Amino acid sequence: MKINVLTKKEKKNLIRILVALSLFIVIFVCDKIFVLANVFESSFGWLFPFLLYLSVYLIIGYDIIFKAVRNILHGQIFDENFLMCIATLGAFALAIIKGVLGETIEGFDEACAVLLFYQVGEFFQSYATNKSRKSISELMDIRPDYANLKIGNTFKKIDPSEVNIGDVIVVNPGEKIPLDGIIISGNSTLDTKALTGESMPREVGINSEVLSGCINLTSQIEIKTTKKFYDSTVSKILELVENASSQKSKAENFITKFAKYYTPIVVVIALVLAIVPSLITSNWMTWIYRSLSFLVVSCPCALVISIPLSFFAGLGLASRYGILVKGSNYLEKLSKANIFVFDKTGTLTKGNFEINSIYPKENYEKVLHLASIAESGSSHPIAKCILQKYNKAVQNNGYSLTNIAGQGVIAQKDDEKILCGNEKLMQNNGIKYTKCTNAGTVVYVAQNEEFVGYIQISDQIKQETKEVLSGLKSENIKTIMLTGDNEDVAKDVAEKIQIDEYKSSLLPQNKVEEIENIMSSKKPSDVVCFVGDGINDAPSLMRSDIGIAMGSVASDATIEASDVALMKDNLKGIIFAKKIANKTLRIVKQNIAFSIAVKIAILILSALGITSMWFAVFGDVGVAIIAILNAMRVNK
Repeated sequence: MKINVLTKKEKKNLIRILVALSLFIVIFVCDKIFVLANVFESSFGWLFPFLLYLSVYLIIGYDIIFKAVRNILHGQIFDENFLMCIATLGAFALAIIKGVLGETIEGFDEACAVLLFYQVGEFFQSYATNKSRKSISELMDIRPDYANLKIGNTFKKIDPSEVNIGDVIVVNPGEKIPLDGIIISGNSTLDTKALTGESMPREVGINSEVLSGCINLTSQIEIKTTKKFYDSTVSKILELVENASSQKSKAENFITKFAKYYTPIVVVIALVLAIVPSLITSNWMTWIYRSLSFLVVSCPCALVISIPLSFFAGLGLASRYGILVKGSNYLEKLSKANIFVFDKTGTLTKGNFEINSIYPKENYEKVLHLASIAESGSSHPIAKCILQKYNKAVQNNGYSLTNIAGQGVIAQKDDEKILCGNEKLMQNNGIKYTKCTNAGTVVYVAQNEEFVGYIQISDQIKQETKEVLSGLKSENIKTIMLTGDNEDVAKDVAEKIQIDEYKSSLLPQNKVEEIENIMSSKKPSDVVCFVGDGINDAPSLMRSDIGIAMGSVASDATIEASDVALMKDNLKGIIFAKKIANKTLRIVKQNIAFSIAVKIAILILSALGITSMWFAVFGDVGVAIIAILNAMRVNK
């Protein structure tokens, strides 16, 4: 272990442990060879080893004594500090009584050993926690310290929160992008690793959308901001990370409740063990010693430390790869998720639409022109596809555009009326149209109640979609696709990606209804996960057991409504997130089973007097260290 990776506090504690351990070994060896109580021929010879061991005890345990006293004054009596103090001070008291009575002294060395190994366990816990926190701390470094606001031909360095939407900021090579925006000048390369986990830099130029938190690598760029700082990507991410630890899993809540009731119960049992058999046998020294050993091993350190640490390590590992989980409770749910529901466009498919054909060919220009007028006010991917294909300036000339949810757009001007949308729009307006029989999204166009033609568009399926769905189904996970596309398009995509079920022709509110139906019909043990990327997916994300937002360009509402955000727009993140969740829960269960089993075994042995306090030390600190080391495996 390299010292330079430790915090200042950890270095101080490590030095204290090494000093105390060195002194303890020297004193312990000398005591066993020379019997320190016999060095001075006096009835008070036991004071010599007492003072030597006491010096070690105070060096290694002064903070534990302080915490125990402080917590007692604050009404928090039954914690591990209290148990450590009672057990070790009791061992000292027993040794002193034996010394006064002239009996063979034992207890000083065991009391020091208990605190020594306890502090070693605390050190491992601190190191493991900081190691798990490292990836999150690195993520926190994406917070920008300033923004270069452009004023005329100069710029002023100000706090990012003071920049308004529409302001122009300058980002120099090596600086973090402080706010989301659009590049209006310059070309550069961005390091997006902190956001997406991607090691490869991203090339950007004029009109490229850039996200706060990325690092500008090569050239100066000017950005027109599109969001305030509190709404920017970096702020949203940091808010998710900062709040993640506040959402506890069922396992963590169980451990909290367990420790709350467990500690006072074992204290009462220890008192009964010390008093009742002693009254019967009159052998107070033996039973008090057993009681103290019982207290030492009873500390639930392994559970209290290792379970939250396991989840924290899982959250840290996920964030390192651009998977932001809002809390350990969602990590626990994700491990149990067995029904995955996907939005289609932008999630299973790229959302990059291409025009395959325009019917009829003789009306090619007219169909495209009328569709461009109707779609000129929309930012929908299909609208962008049509406008890009038209590739001419669209003269709206006073057309009023009315969006009909789930159908399309109506453009009106004086006596002219343009309909641009799906079959429902044609049917609801009594238009006799020629139906397209090819698979894909079809935009029908009519002018003044007369059918003009249609544009057949297809969406590209993501390269990893089939692989991810296959991976989920190999774990007996049911997969469902929800889409607003018609039956033909939905069926074609479903067959290509081999998804289990699909629902087509759904309006945004219909998607929520489908999620409601799935949630109401599922078994109590089923966990439903919805994956989406658009603002219309927000209600479905909130209604499902787990909501996963796809991609760093997901809307604010989508990220806000989700429980997990994949900053890299790649479905493989779902498989990776589930593997992290599965491994985390597997290690948590191992630690719970191992810790409780060993605790019970050694508690029984201590109560029966079969084991000494040395063995009790292993039962407490040894089990905790093993559980902590096991929890650290989550990071591998």
